[in-house]
Parts: sequence; C-alpha cells; structure tokens
Amino acid sequence: MPYPEEAEGFQVDGPNSFTQFHKRYFKLKPFGDYDVDIKIEACGICGSDVHTISGGWGEQKFPLCVGHEIVGRAIRVGPKVTLIKEGERVGVGAQSYSCGKCKQCLNDNETYCQVEPMDTYGSKWADSGVVSQGGYSSHVRTHEHWVFPIPDALETNKVAPMLCAGLTAYSPLVRNGAGPGKKVGIVGLGGIGHFGVMFAKALGAETWAISRSRAKEADARKLGADGYIATAEEGWEKDHLASILRAICL
Repeated sequence: MPYPEEAEGFQVDGPNSFTQFHKRYFKLKPFGDYDVDIKIEACGICGSDVHTISGGWGEQKFPLCVGHEIVGRAIRVGPKVTLIKEGERVGVGAQSYSCGKCKQCLNDNETYCQVEPMDTYGSKWADSGVVSQGGYSSHVRTHEHWVFPIPDALETNKVAPMLCAGLTAYSPLVRNGAGPGKKVGIVGLGGIGHFGVMFAKALGAETWAISRSRAKEADARKLGADGYIATAEEGWEKDHLASILRAICL
C-alpha cells in the first residue's frame, strides 16, 4: 500500500547483516493536525547511521531505515500547521518530536526532552506504536516544529549535511554569542569543524582554526579562518598565552 499510508525505503534487518539493505514498504504514523508530509529528494549519510545499524549504539528497533539529513518538498500539511507551506522546500534533521511542555522544551532545549523525545528514525510513536523510519526512503512524516524551510538557492548536496553536522557546529556558536568582537577557536577540521569555521566567520567573529599540523591550513583559510594554530609545533602556545579563545572542540 503506497503513500500516504506507507513509504518505501531501504531497511536493515540487524547488525549481523547491516551492509544488506532491503527495499520495502513500511507504515507511517497516523497523520496529525500538526504533521507535515515530505517527499524526499535526497538524504545525506552520517556516521550515526553506521553506528546505529552496525550495533555500535546498542539495541535498535529493526527492521530500520536510517538517514537524518533529509531534504525534500512538503506535499501535505496538517490543518493546524502554520510554520510550513505546501510545496515548500524543507529539511529534517535527527529529531522529529518532543513533548513541547517540559522544562527542557520550554527553554529551547527540546533535544534534551525526557518525556517524549523522538528520533527521526528508530523511535516508537506513543499514539500508534509505529517505529519512526528515516530518510533513505520516499517520504517522511514529521511534526512541523521539526521541519525547517530550506532556500531554493542552496545546493542539495551541500545543505543536507547542515541538518546534522552543520547544526552541531552552529548551535554552540550561537548559544555562546559568536559574533562581532568575539574570538572563536575551532579545534579540529574533520567535517564538523569545517562548518564551525564557516559559521563562526559568517557570524562575524574572529575565527581561528586549531589542528595538530599545518596540513589543513590552506583549507581553513579558504573557509574563512583568520588565524591558524598547529599544536604539534614546539612552543605554539607562547604567542597565545595572553589571548582568550572560546574554543569549540570538533
């Protein structure tokens, strides 16, 4: 039975066969007043997906379709949805729901909700018992609060990782006041750190990249870094003893 009752995607049956993906139909949660249905155009690949299906993060609700860097089009919106319009280009990250009422949720810390946190895949919807399935599929159904408008000007292959790695870097920068007059150090340029450098610079902060060697210095400066520290160099700290870097370890 196809959409809107079911989506079609690639599922893994368990960690013993996590490299084997099976194309199947699976149930979507019942459509709610605040839900948005998204026809998926692309989904990025995250290390979290591998840890999940390989058993590295413990027991999971298999069979499971992973993927949480989702980009697509909103093709249906619930009658009480106000944040998303039908036809809008949108994205979904690693979380798809929270209670919205607890202390954490009311303080913009929904990711720490202990009452009803819902991952985009591998969580069970309380009202139906349906297990959430991820973005390596045709459609995803998500509460509007966890659906984000994506400008059409952004290239899909670049914007998808922003829904996980990008947010991981952006959130602490904003929460800690990165901006004009501030000095930010990004420790490590392994993917998330690349976003950290770009976002810190875009927010207006003086941005320094910190790595062991100078192998990534050229890349860091192309991304906008104002300075670069190589900690494998003897005496690297001498020129920075009097400076204060608000460092984000990535």
